[in-house]
Amino acid sequence: MDTQQNTALTRALAEVPGPLPARGVIHIVIPHTDRFTVVGNHLAQHPGLSTAAVGFAVRIQSLPQGTEIGVKALAARFPEGEKLIAAALRELEAIGYLQRARTRLPDGRIVTRTVFCNQPAALLWPRKTAPHQPATPQAPAPAPTPQPGPALPPQPQPVPEPEPTLQPVQVLAAAPQPVHVPAAAPEPEAPLATPPPCAPAPPPQQSAAPLFVPLVPTPTAPKPPPRPLPQPRELTPELHRAATALLADLRRHTPEFTLSEYDLQQLAPAVAAWLEREARPDAIRHALTNDPPHPLRHPAKLLRHRLTALLPPPLPGAHDLTVHVRRVTITPFQTCDGCERAFRSSTPGRCRDCRTDHEQAAA
Repeated sequence: MDTQQNTALTRALAEVPGPLPARGVIHIVIPHTDRFTVVGNHLAQHPGLSTAAVGFAVRIQSLPQGTEIGVKALAARFPEGEKLIAAALRELEAIGYLQRARTRLPDGRIVTRTVFCNQPAALLWPRKTAPHQPATPQAPAPAPTPQPGPALPPQPQPVPEPEPTLQPVQVLAAAPQPVHVPAAAPEPEAPLATPPPCAPAPPPQQSAAPLFVPLVPTPTAPKPPPRPLPQPRELTPELHRAATALLADLRRHTPEFTLSEYDLQQLAPAVAAWLEREARPDAIRHALTNDPPHPLRHPAKLLRHRLTALLPPPLPGAHDLTVHVRRVTITPFQTCDGCERAFRSSTPGRCRDCRTDHEQAAA
């Protein structure tokens, strides 16, 4: 009476079909009736995904439409950190279960939508119609086809009498009464002729709609304005002449950077800003002409980008490099002349108690 046995587990194990294995897991499968999600073994047993990625994939698949599944949103809901969640999402994106698509809204805004596919390999298969739809044209098909001789034997094959699997059920339910019920078989065929409402065939418009949108924006998307070229604080004639000479001398070192007179006048103020920040001419030449693309089609555009993006900061002054150290004065210890106790004071003498006693004795 002290030990309570789990009779429900024992009864469930007794209902497992077949002999129980000596080792390993034993599955007790109880069908779900509500609040369940179907997960394929291609995801649950994927050899290339970590356990965290599979877990987050199952959790994302069970969420309703429109639920936020970004790194911040998942980190606020689960105990895992943002780094682990980001790594798991990257694994799912590499396999194809997760896709981040950029789409344009009717008001012109571009948003990033996260799309999760429970079976990405099925996207590559040709789409098929529902299996219940071809059942309707197959029924009248054998009637209008008058085939001579050999066409007569295949006609009894679609007869619904040997097809229903209700015979073993009838034997189990009422074994002593072997009543012939094949005549009642046409009754279930009537609802089977119409497709069930739970699995309607998708309309052709929905199947033709693109499932994923490429991450590259469309050519008609609004582009951000280009950054302005750097300008010197004061464009003196000496700076302008040195900048123009440096740009014109680029073709001597790299023939691909042959510029026109108009390009020299447009880019000279930017080079003057580099020279004003005390950048050496050889350093400027190396920054502008190092590792150009092949073939180089627009040298002026490449120089404009590099002059803007690689602009060095101004050199710090001597005052900026000075480290201000806060000095702390420490008062040394002194030995009292009266009681020989240690006390802090800048000059030797008596401690506070001895000075007080001496003043009271003198008064």
